[in-house]
Amino acid sequence: MKMNKLMVIGTVAAVAAGCCNECSKVERKPVKDVSFIELDPGHFHAALVLNRSYDGVSKDVRVFAPKGPDVESHTKLVAAFNSRKDNPTAWNEIVYTGDDYLQKALAVKDRYSSVVVLAGKNNLKADYYLEAVKAGFHVLSDKPMAITPDAFAKLEEAAAIAEKKGLYFADIMTERNEITTILHRSLVAAKDLYGEQEKGTPEDPAVTKVSVHHFCKLVNGKPLQRPGWYYDTDQQGEAIVDVTTHLTDLVQWETFPGQILSKSDVKMCSARVWPTPITAADYEKSTGLKTWPDFLKKDVDKNNVLQCKANGEFTYALKGVHAKVSVEWHFMAPPGTGDTHYSLMRGTKAEVLIRQGKEEGYKPKVYVMPRKGQDKAALEKALAAAVAEFNKTYPGIAYRPHGDGWIMDVPQKYEIGHEAHFSQVMKMYLGWMRKGEQPVDYLPNMLVKYYTITEAWKKSR
Repeated sequence: MKMNKLMVIGTVAAVAAGCCNECSKVERKPVKDVSFIELDPGHFHAALVLNRSYDGVSKDVRVFAPKGPDVESHTKLVAAFNSRKDNPTAWNEIVYTGDDYLQKALAVKDRYSSVVVLAGKNNLKADYYLEAVKAGFHVLSDKPMAITPDAFAKLEEAAAIAEKKGLYFADIMTERNEITTILHRSLVAAKDLYGEQEKGTPEDPAVTKVSVHHFCKLVNGKPLQRPGWYYDTDQQGEAIVDVTTHLTDLVQWETFPGQILSKSDVKMCSARVWPTPITAADYEKSTGLKTWPDFLKKDVDKNNVLQCKANGEFTYALKGVHAKVSVEWHFMAPPGTGDTHYSLMRGTKAEVLIRQGKEEGYKPKVYVMPRKGQDKAALEKALAAAVAEFNKTYPGIAYRPHGDGWIMDVPQKYEIGHEAHFSQVMKMYLGWMRKGEQPVDYLPNMLVKYYTITEAWKKSR
């Protein structure tokens, strides 16, 4: 669809304001042959987008980064993907580590066929993607894209430029590809089963997302070595603006599917942060560093324990629906346990939940529970219809009685793991590029998501 100059200006203004409508869709050109630029890949997620090969993508990956352990860890992990026995990749990383790495990256000539992939120090991301879109590159960034209100202002500017230039600009939302999340969203959309979305109150939210993570874990079957800066919330960001990105995204994606949201839809009610204690021994085990870096000493107490601001929660209203988002980080999960996730969506007819605790073997399970006074037989009929519809895309999903409601049975073939979700996001993104389309609600809703978490950051002060 062709757009005149006035329409483009209107589009940019709408995206920058965090709200747009169907007429804001700009013309984008299909991009068939793509190459990747990894810019300062300091987080292992930068390598996880390369854990699979992609048709139409050059095997040559240009890497621009400051010299040091971050880029070395990145190249080692990509090399492990290339050399693994099952489904090896064949990436050829061309690495540049001069002090002028950013200038060298921005000087790459084939810009419109190049995607800048970002996953590293979160305090630098806003400058990276803003300069990248100004130069005409597409951007796919790990979360979070903004960890302070100042960074959010740069995100709004970058989104407006990307929209004006017809660039593909997105963040890596892996949780949308988790099968239990997809099922959760589908059941909530079945109105004969779920009913209407309840509004809740600040004290009793109708939507709740709680996630518990651990600093020390395995990746690709080996102990993950965190970079030393990962524990510095000035560089990594506090929990209230990190993992909450995923949870806030899911609140929007499940509660208002397909709707274009705006900043005016968000009302922050309360927010708080609290620390996770990290001993010097824990820090060495996680990073390999035997002493505290200077940038962490401000957060080390008199007992030589790092008080890392790794926990955060907030309650807010989105278009009148009250939601609570909470993230906790511990150092290491006890043996036999793991990360946990809890999600509640409360409708007028039923609640749909995800639990990932001891009872579930620390694997996410979906439950459907009738609300008080509802006809259980009618709800089961509605559940059967919803599952039959879901099976058209995901065959084999079933349900069975559990307590006062039902538990969903998901075949193991759909449980592909967190690492595989990165290639799923990349395939989706490349699909946009090849079709010449990006969903019209993506950018405005992405901005609302980061507006929400940075408002929580402010409220926590």
